[in-house]
Amino acid sequence: MLMIEMIKEVYAYRQMIFSLVRKELRGRYKGSFFGFFWTFMNPLLQLIVYTVVFSVILKSPVEKYYLYLFAALVPWIFFSSSITGGSSSVIASKDMVKKIYFPREVLPISYVTSSFVNMLFCFIVIFFVMLVSRSKFNFMALLCLPVVMIVQYILCLGCAMLTSALTVYFRDLEYILGIITMAWMYLTPIMYTIDIVPVSLRPIFNMNPMTPIVTVYRDILYHGRVPKLGTLLFGFILGVFVLVVGCCVFRKLQRHFVEEL
Repeated sequence: MLMIEMIKEVYAYRQMIFSLVRKELRGRYKGSFFGFFWTFMNPLLQLIVYTVVFSVILKSPVEKYYLYLFAALVPWIFFSSSITGGSSSVIASKDMVKKIYFPREVLPISYVTSSFVNMLFCFIVIFFVMLVSRSKFNFMALLCLPVVMIVQYILCLGCAMLTSALTVYFRDLEYILGIITMAWMYLTPIMYTIDIVPVSLRPIFNMNPMTPIVTVYRDILYHGRVPKLGTLLFGFILGVFVLVVGCCVFRKLQRHFVEEL
């Protein structure tokens, strides 16, 4: 019942969400020389650095390593920004929270949605890289792409709900999350294959909610094959669990947001 009431209330303020998403997208690179092009340049520059390190210096045996990396790096940037940036979404709008009433869930939802739109733009670059590298396009596999995107959006929203509520009470969390996401990245098979992980540690790696999501993205974009239903289902279950926990914690803690801000 709590979730249904929250969904109805947030839906009633959908226009506010759209307005905040537009504001976030327009203001993200406002005043910078390249402006909106940083949406594409940021992941591309990271891709170049990692590709040089792992293809030239460490010499990864993975064929077309740049595509192998890019297929996982872009979703990871979305996930990482949802946690770190989403954690400060309530604090960044503290004046609005103090002055007017609206469902506070609107703030992390708006931030995650704007980051999701950013990721969608980055997929234009991925498809361009696939065309240039003459990678195979599997139409049936590409039909699964919106599904895994929705699954990841659910996971990211759950994380943002949780971290944004906790950061109001514990401000240092915003900085701690930067360290956590950095470590989390290296514990996710983004720059390496899961095969190099010792068999005894793989069950732990598979508990990482980003592992099945990254695997599905690679199946679709790099291997050109339809992902396994079990992998996608596991990611969906984890995502829903995190979202439910995040929403419950947010609902409970938001009662005293105004006092803490």
